[in-house]
Order: sequence, then structure tokens, then C-alpha cells
Amino acid sequence: MRQNEYKPQPIATHDVVLPDSMMQLAEKLAKNVHEVWAQTRIEQGWTYGPQRNDAEKKHPCLVPYDELPEEEKEYDRNTSLETLRVITKLGFHINS
Repeated sequence: MRQNEYKPQPIATHDVVLPDSMMQLAEKLAKNVHEVWAQTRIEQGWTYGPQRNDAEKKHPCLVPYDELPEEEKEYDRNTSLETLRVITKLGFHINS
């Protein structure tokens, strides 16, 4: 398959409504998503830089989650919320 023929087909979760109790979990997952990403980048030799520079392996998001710009946090939140929606859609339950 050529790259331009790829059509992503994620599981449809538009009908999944998460309870408010999941929002705290979603934020913790979002932070962990960032931590895993950052750890991987650092292991690959990346370091903090005020501007992204792939050649020098510099990235402005190699900071603690709490210091990320809101739009970057939102990206991680969306990942965690979609993960929780898929888990729910597939019939699994998360108990605290």
C-alpha cells in the first residue's frame, strides 16, 4: 500500500459519554502520555530547545507536563480521552 492510499479507520467513539469521574483519570493518563513520549525522546538523544530542531534533536516540549503550553496538554488529553472511550466502546470497565 502506498502512503497516500492509507485511510485511518479508528473505532468510532462519538457515541461514548464518559462519566465525570473519568476526567481525573484522563488527566493522569495525559500526563503519563507526555512522560512516556519525553522519556523516549531523551533516550533517543533529544534535549530541550526553545525551538524544535530535528537536526540537533532539540524540542521545546521536553519539559514537565505542568509547564507545557495548553495546546500541547490538549493533544495529550485527547489521546487519553480517546483511549478511555475505546476501552468503554469495546465493553471493558475501569473500576477505581
